Amino acid sequence: MTQDTSGRSASAEETRSPEFHPYHHPAAGWGAAKSVSRFVIREGEFVDGPRAIRKMNHEDKGFDCPGCAWPDDLKGLKLDICENGIKHVTWEMTRKRVDPEFFAAHTVSELATWSDAALEDQGRLTHPMRYDADTDTYVPVSWQEAFDLVGSTLRGLDNPNQAAYYTSGRLGNEATFLYQLMARELGTNNLPDCSNMCHEASGRALQAALGTGKGTADLKDWEVTDALFILGVNAASNAPRMLTSLAEAYKRGAQIVHINPLVEAAARRTIIPHDFVDMALFKSTPTSTLNLQPRIGGDMALLRGMAKAIIAESETDPKALDREFIERHTSGFAAYRALVEATTWKEIEEQSGLTQAQVEQAARVYCDADRSIFSWCLGVTQHEHGVDTVREIVNVLLLRGNLGREGAGPSPVRGHSNVQGNRTCGIDHRPSKEFLDRLATACGIDPPREHGLDTVGTIEAMHAGDVKVFVGMGGNFALAAPDTPYTFDALRRCELTVQVSTKLNRSHLVHGRQALILPCLGRTEKDSQTAGEQSTSVEDAMSMVHLSRGMKRPASPHLLSEPAIIAGMARAALPDSATPWESYVEDYDRIRDTMAKALEGFEDFNRRVRLPLGFRIKQPARELVFRTPTERAEFSAAELPDVVPAAGMLKLGTMRSHDQWNTTIYSDDDRYRGIKNLRTLIFMNEDDMSERGLKLFDEVDITSVAKDGSTRSLYRYKAVPYDIPQGCAAGYMPEMNVLCAIGDYSTQSDQPLMKNVNVRVVPAAPAK
Repeated sequence: MTQDTSGRSASAEETRSPEFHPYHHPAAGWGAAKSVSRFVIREGEFVDGPRAIRKMNHEDKGFDCPGCAWPDDLKGLKLDICENGIKHVTWEMTRKRVDPEFFAAHTVSELATWSDAALEDQGRLTHPMRYDADTDTYVPVSWQEAFDLVGSTLRGLDNPNQAAYYTSGRLGNEATFLYQLMARELGTNNLPDCSNMCHEASGRALQAALGTGKGTADLKDWEVTDALFILGVNAASNAPRMLTSLAEAYKRGAQIVHINPLVEAAARRTIIPHDFVDMALFKSTPTSTLNLQPRIGGDMALLRGMAKAIIAESETDPKALDREFIERHTSGFAAYRALVEATTWKEIEEQSGLTQAQVEQAARVYCDADRSIFSWCLGVTQHEHGVDTVREIVNVLLLRGNLGREGAGPSPVRGHSNVQGNRTCGIDHRPSKEFLDRLATACGIDPPREHGLDTVGTIEAMHAGDVKVFVGMGGNFALAAPDTPYTFDALRRCELTVQVSTKLNRSHLVHGRQALILPCLGRTEKDSQTAGEQSTSVEDAMSMVHLSRGMKRPASPHLLSEPAIIAGMARAALPDSATPWESYVEDYDRIRDTMAKALEGFEDFNRRVRLPLGFRIKQPARELVFRTPTERAEFSAAELPDVVPAAGMLKLGTMRSHDQWNTTIYSDDDRYRGIKNLRTLIFMNEDDMSERGLKLFDEVDITSVAKDGSTRSLYRYKAVPYDIPQGCAAGYMPEMNVLCAIGDYSTQSDQPLMKNVNVRVVPAAPAK
């Protein structure tokens, strides 16, 4: 089967010539300042934009950035912000509006021809809307009518597992708790979320190895560690505030090793914008001491090689291994050691794409450091062997006792602002018995015990007709998911799709037979309820929980908060429910009081969340308490996977551009990679291009080959030579999501293999 899945609309790149100029400047600095200024001017936010900058990530009645989940500064920094965070907030605060008159003027069929950037650029949604098939338009609907439609449809299902409830990382903790409570009171654990596509491998690996699904290191550890190992992270675009930590680490003499097929801007130098002296002097700071470029998927082999070098050194240096820690706190070391010693350097070199000397150099940095932190993102997890790779990170940490002490430990980089809080507060299609028992006692319900569907499972079930109702709480599911045409078809087979959103996006146009758009308050907006102005809480990537309070008048008087929308749907679907849905919405403190009973680590929630900087959820593994079967940290012993591409094939990894946040695309530029006016591209090694007779901007056809042998193609993309290992390629999501087949997901984590797509690249066929 071959599919033409390009399906894209006109955008700026088709009217302006593409440009490529390799980027050699520091990350952030004046480039970021200029970019932010242009963006604020473009959006016309001359007053609210600067106000938001002063309020974002501030504990004094400020709001949490709706962008990444990097922790807030612990020392009272007044400009704890970044370029992409300001763009994200300004994008939300736009004065443009998508009202009933807009929908009356444009059919869904017409809007479907618009580019995704053009859709979101129309502005904020103002009214609840219902799809009218007769006119092919969205028409106004009252909130009660919308809730009644949801309620009657859910009550009419043959069983509760015919509905799925998706969550993106923007949902606050209180709304998250109500959302999962509604789903479970209705009788299902079908709670897919964006974690299923990004860090599911991290959670499963850490849970198996340490008895916790989260990292143990916090920002204070980053401030004192001797060595940082950063794997598969594009910090300058995806977690820009990490640049501050990298620069500070370099200045105090810490070693910083970046491990990534692409040497990103964050792995070179930076100027931190809130460092006014450095800005004034154009003085940049290095953000790395070593850069290693493994082949795509080769991180595990690199880590195995580090372990091999460390164990070999322990034969002559007794300090190379922390033998006391291994004996007292771990299990499985003998089997792991035997596996490492049996792994040859030839295999390590072939699978990592690095030389033995390069791997030993990384091991030398690690052995010389008293305390080390390993931090990683999707470059590690979106592979078949993602769980094994994260467990290999833990293996290497355990070898030298880098756990349970200051300045050491695992530290995954979570992407979206409250994605970790979503999981903590119950968005989990595989809930533990302990969680369900506490929920049952605290809320007086009998939650279902069988596992539900994750993201891939939900798409397949919608396609098969087994899931008939899809509720999306934020995000842009249609574009975020893999195998775009298959996902589109699955959504269109639903009886009802419900999208809770702030702005118009593709998911509103790819809908079920009945469809609702329910507009909600943004993170920047005031949330006024019966008991007064409300705050919500979020959990960052390092388990700190703190309050967020909007500062701006809502974009429309017809908007409801996410807790209010969830409660409205729940009451309509569960008319006899004993859950005090209306009372919860009147005062979010009441939600938090229930959460304090239901969630481990949230005891005394209302008091602790109002402390300066909030509170950190306790991590037992940080205290060397391991909730594993052996009550010890577990070494794993997985064989190295074969990640070398077959002859004539390339390994493709999808990624974001710099002027993009998840599926939101601000422009067709990618400043840190030197690209202007182009998104339909593929970055390739120059030797791979030469073999195919390609030069800069030559057009190519890209065909992926799935596990089942089916193919998917993109046509007339432009080739760009880039510093990436031979046999590897990269390009932008969501455009390239079409290449990842629905069946190509990890058997370890069930994550789509977005960073490990097997593709053929050939010169484009002549235009007909």
